[in-house]
Amino acid sequence: MNMKTNDSTAVPSVSVSYARNGSSKKSNELGMRVMQERAYEKRGEQYLLIKSPPASGKSRALMFIALDKLHNQGIKKALVVVPEKSIGASFNNESLIEHGFYWDWLVEPKWNLCNAPGEEGGKVKSVKAFLGSDDRVLVCTHATFRFAVDQCGVAAFDDCLIAVDEFHHVSANPDNKLGYHLGAFVARDKVHIVAMTGSYFRGDAVAVLAPEDEANFETVTYTYYEQLNGYEYLKTLDIGYYFYSGSYADDILKVLKPTEKTIIHIPNVNSRESTKDKIKEVEHIIDSLGDWRGTDPDTGFHLVEITGGKVIKIADLVEDDAAKREKVSSALRQPEAKTNRDYVDIIIALGMAKEGFDWVWCEHALTVGYRSSLTEIIQIIGRATRDAEGKTHARFTNLIAEPDAEEGAVTDAVNDTLKAIAASLLMEQVLAPKFNFTPKRKGSGPVEGYDYGEEGYNPNGTNVGFNESTGQFQIEISGLAEPKGKDAKRICQEDLNEVITAFVQDKNALERGLFDTETVPEELTQVRMGKIVKDKYPELDDQDQEAVRQHAIAALNLTQKGKEEGTDTGGGGSVGPEESGSSRAFVDGVRKYAMNVTELDVDLIDKINPFSEAYAILAKAMTEESLKQVAAAIAGKKISLTEEEARELATRAVKFKNDRGRLPELTAADPWEKRMAEGIAFLQRKVAEQNNG
Repeated sequence: MNMKTNDSTAVPSVSVSYARNGSSKKSNELGMRVMQERAYEKRGEQYLLIKSPPASGKSRALMFIALDKLHNQGIKKALVVVPEKSIGASFNNESLIEHGFYWDWLVEPKWNLCNAPGEEGGKVKSVKAFLGSDDRVLVCTHATFRFAVDQCGVAAFDDCLIAVDEFHHVSANPDNKLGYHLGAFVARDKVHIVAMTGSYFRGDAVAVLAPEDEANFETVTYTYYEQLNGYEYLKTLDIGYYFYSGSYADDILKVLKPTEKTIIHIPNVNSRESTKDKIKEVEHIIDSLGDWRGTDPDTGFHLVEITGGKVIKIADLVEDDAAKREKVSSALRQPEAKTNRDYVDIIIALGMAKEGFDWVWCEHALTVGYRSSLTEIIQIIGRATRDAEGKTHARFTNLIAEPDAEEGAVTDAVNDTLKAIAASLLMEQVLAPKFNFTPKRKGSGPVEGYDYGEEGYNPNGTNVGFNESTGQFQIEISGLAEPKGKDAKRICQEDLNEVITAFVQDKNALERGLFDTETVPEELTQVRMGKIVKDKYPELDDQDQEAVRQHAIAALNLTQKGKEEGTDTGGGGSVGPEESGSSRAFVDGVRKYAMNVTELDVDLIDKINPFSEAYAILAKAMTEESLKQVAAAIAGKKISLTEEEARELATRAVKFKNDRGRLPELTAADPWEKRMAEGIAFLQRKVAEQNNG
């Protein structure tokens, strides 16, 4: 993280720079970009999960796969299921033959139910009619599909492909009908399923599918790092938060540049940041930007003259008048919005302009108030990460109200602050290259395709390999536990971010890691992370749970260290387009940290507090008074050791005894050894109390 300045206002941010090598946008002889080619290689899989960022071409990847299944794999029909009607346009007819593919993508207008008027009942009848017709492709919303399965039954869809776009809307929660239906389809095993998501936090608090169902899916992953590194124009991306006091509308111009293409998401009316009058908030923002000069009769955009005489166009999607809002919304869907950079300058929205909203020119996604869903944050950031000519820099800023002693709602403010930090840590993880860890052993050697730096591979030392084209690390760690079971291997390979999500959203871990100076890092990295892995994956045995824990904490802590060291090498700040090679700063930072330690081993990684860097940023972002308030609010509810934590400490103490030949001692100078001894003492006291009845 790094301090950024905009008109003298400090906005702490994660700043990531990329190489712009153009690979994301190059097509092969079949007209497929890198991600699409990777997905198409797995086209024979019955159950396929595609994890790939916004704008990476998931819609077209599905077209390629679906057409192959329809023509070569015995699939009779393909149903494309999207969360809302506007996204249905992504699956309109597409000419693929002219770019080298074997077939074109064609949807009969009557079978794109996202465009059909009327109620769900009529659309469900259309799904039934489609199943009995000779046509092969249908597009509908998640809601229409849910009702259709309820009415037709699971068996009616035998031998069909069901493609679920924005898969993170599904969850294993019994109340989530789409998740329930998908579980039934997997159990019957007569359909093919392609699931696609641009969010790396599928389902947030609740898993998308039950683990036993998810194990059936083959995963194709295309990372943010690969996507952004392969762009032509966009060079840097900043993710930051800014604390303000008073009304956000008074402070918004401190982070909003009128000349920057911006989507502003004003706060939900139920949030702390809302003034409860959304219309007045929009008027205040427009008034703060300059002098209103009326509205454009064709588009409905507000015309505002800013300092210097330039007139900017503002699209207001918060407007209560449905006819006016639809006029603006319709104008934003015009082809000119994609081809003309100056068609619109600022879009103000509340619930709209998030998922699937495609405005390639957006440079700044400015969100007021904390969003409870990490998925939603990822989707909003995705609005700014499109590649467009002349756009070298993009940013996401979250405006959050500082705790106010007067408002008597310090707890809410503290929670929002912790959530903002969690989101920031997760975005760092998502934007970083992928980590592959292997144990360092005698006889370990270099892995093909990885660059080990100027000195090359050192058989007697620590090695950090990096593959620029795939955006992946290969790092050796002494003492690393290897996953043995199939599920544990999949989690370490594909789902470490899911584990890290659960960890950084753990309030206890965050509070203690940020504000409790007496917390020993191992209490977080071993005890808290250990508990989270056990709770999340109870079906894994102890050895595999420990392997997952070690891999997850290594990924989180090496990202923190790479960022810290990368800033020292000059790569943490905002990097101009002329500074090519800065995309290596994070890679160099990870390598520098690994090479500077005597030996990169599991114990060393466990001794890093994952939140220390985040605290350093928070201390710069908040006033000293607010920071003290937050710390006091957290210190006030500090709890002593729980029995569960004591048991985990005792388990770690047994390992300590096996390694050292003695139990941890309460008088030890090492704080972690002392803490383990306290865990044993706690349990001994418990037993004594029970015996004394």
